[in-house]
Amino acid sequence: MPRWTLLALPLLAIAAPLPAQAADVRDTADVLTDPVAQDRMADTVSAVIDALMRVNIGPLAEAVARVDPYSDAAYIPPDATLGEVAGRDPDYGRRVGDDVRATSRMAGQLATAAAAYAPVLRDMARDLAAQWEREREDARRR
Repeated sequence: MPRWTLLALPLLAIAAPLPAQAADVRDTADVLTDPVAQDRMADTVSAVIDALMRVNIGPLAEAVARVDPYSDAAYIPPDATLGEVAGRDPDYGRRVGDDVRATSRMAGQLATAAAAYAPVLRDMARDLAAQWEREREDARRR
């Protein structure tokens, strides 16, 4: 069997379920390119990060300091928050939310392109599979 057909086998495995996956990719692309969905994702991530930064980590630091009294945890005040210890700025959650928006837009564009190319990849996989069958039959006849 020629070497290129071995290289094509992973493509065949990936492309075989493309008809079912293409609809999923289109649905994903629709969500990721929707500005309302992007805002919802960004707002959720921002809210989660802001909430995490307000979590009191004093009791955790105290437990770590009991195990290792020489660690930096021994110097963390009992009412310290994660945000205070991490030294984050107050706009961190918003900035991460903006990154989520940008990433969603990029992922949406990628999913849109993948959905557009799905029929081409499916046809290419079918052609490669047919070529592989012909090559296999030729090899068996020799």
